[in-house]
Amino acid sequence: MNEISKEKYDFSKYNHRSRWMSYWHQIDEVLRLKPDSVLEIGIGDKTVVNFLKSQGVNITTLDINKDLKPDVIGSVLTMPFRDSSFDVVLCAEVLEHLPFEKFEEGLKELKRVSRKNLVLSLPHFGRSLKFSFKIPLIKEKRIACRLAFPIKHEFNGEHYWEIGKKGYPPDKIRKIIKKYFQIKKEFIPFENQYHHLFVLEK
Repeated sequence: MNEISKEKYDFSKYNHRSRWMSYWHQIDEVLRLKPDSVLEIGIGDKTVVNFLKSQGVNITTLDINKDLKPDVIGSVLTMPFRDSSFDVVLCAEVLEHLPFEKFEEGLKELKRVSRKNLVLSLPHFGRSLKFSFKIPLIKEKRIACRLAFPIKHEFNGEHYWEIGKKGYPPDKIRKIIKKYFQIKKEFIPFENQYHHLFVLEK
C-alpha cells in the first residue's frame, strides 16, 4: 500500500469545497448508525475524526503513515485488533491505494474488525451534469446525470484503480462487496460526484 505524505493534506491544496461535503456525508452516515465505538482508517487531515470526537464518539484512528500521528500505525490488510472490535469502521478513499487484487483482502479484514457496519467510500471516475433549482415553498430539487465513458486506468502514484474505469465497472465492485457485506445504502453525493459511498452491514 502506498503511503500518502503529510504535505498532501495541506489545507489550500487538499480541502476543496466538494471534499468538505464528502466529509459531511461520512460524518452523517457514521452518526446515523449510533455507534459506541468507531475505527477510522486513513486519518487524512483529521477533519472527520476531530468532529466525531466533538460529538462524543469513541473513535480510534489507524494509518500506515506515522507522520500523520494516528492512534495506531498499521495497514488495512493486517490490523492489530481483535475480531469485532468496533461497532462501525469508516474507510474513506483508502482501498484504491491498494492494487485491485488486494481489494477483496482488504474487505475481508474490514469485516473481521467490524462488529456491525462499514462506511466505505471509493473514487468513481466520470463526468457529471448537475442541475439544482429552488422554487419558493417547494423543497430544492437536485438532479445529477453521470456520463459514462470508461478509460484505461493509469497508476498515478496514488490510485491503482477507480470505479468507472475500464475493468472496474460498478457492478463488479458491488459483486465483490456482497461477498462480505450487505449493501444497506449507496450513493454518490450530489456535491462530489467523484466519491461513491456505501453503508454496509455484516
